[in-house]
Amino acid sequence: IAKIKQPPPVAALSKTSGAITRMSNHVPTLDIRRFDSDRDSFVAELGAAYREWGFAGIRGHGIPQSLIDGAYDAFVRFFALPAKTKAKYHLKGTGGARGYTPFGIETAKDSRYPDLKEFYHIGRELPPGSKFADVMAPNVWPAEVSQFREKGLALYDALDALGSRVLCALALHIGLPEHFFADKTNFGNSILRPIHYPPITTPDVPNVRAGAHEDINFITLLVGASSAGLEVKSRAGEWVPFTSDADTIVVNIGDMLQRLTNHVYPSTTHRVVNPPGEQARKPRYSVPFFLHPNPDVVLDPLPSCVTADNPRRYDTSITAHEYLQERLREIKLI
Repeated sequence: IAKIKQPPPVAALSKTSGAITRMSNHVPTLDIRRFDSDRDSFVAELGAAYREWGFAGIRGHGIPQSLIDGAYDAFVRFFALPAKTKAKYHLKGTGGARGYTPFGIETAKDSRYPDLKEFYHIGRELPPGSKFADVMAPNVWPAEVSQFREKGLALYDALDALGSRVLCALALHIGLPEHFFADKTNFGNSILRPIHYPPITTPDVPNVRAGAHEDINFITLLVGASSAGLEVKSRAGEWVPFTSDADTIVVNIGDMLQRLTNHVYPSTTHRVVNPPGEQARKPRYSVPFFLHPNPDVVLDPLPSCVTADNPRRYDTSITAHEYLQERLREIKLI
């Protein structure tokens, strides 16, 4: 990552923008259209939300509901296939990088029990001859589900573009050029992950749908957080439910961006809990998009994020690809 020419220090930025004031007891939601109409205030408010929570809701995102609904329809039809059919798309030995990962494999770091979910991974379609072809596998597509590829890639591209806009605002908030992240994410190993949480039919099951964890990547954009279950851990250690409106996409910070910004933007612990009573007997679907940096990006803390009040937290260098491999081993995908 190129060094930045004397950006304003983060502490000074936060004081002038009001970004260090304490937030309310719920995760904020902001309209990203204000990035064009009310940029300075929007950047300050979004930065404050992420400093406090590591999470924010984004509305006014411009992704058509018809695209989201069409993608969900294709994904639900895939998960309804017989287990034997879905297993054809489980690529053993790949860590679930592409294709299908069956129920009960992924396990939150330090958890005793696997998550109660199955999922599918759609990755970036690389151009011919890409230097990242050796670390980013081609996609696999289920022949049994019409429009799975078309709708999946369309939603992938839409969320990738939205994530880039969020990163522009985050860059400005810490004194970087607006498009600082553009050439560091244009070939990122980003993943669209349709998830199916099956009905829970066993009483007193020790597992939860997704154990407490932090995400690995730069930022995560979650389509479908309007179903109850997502909880975010506050700075005080309390679990705060975050059930967003249907037109809102939840965007949170991942560990790679936390590391790069020297924890100015925190990667917050979150989970998906099991619903009570009869609600537990209903399936739940969600579609997060994990926006990753390019595999060769070095995740050293940015100079603008190292101050007397926030000294450098990492002494060793690591690339995004190396970091990803470490974390995939921890969550038992490889």
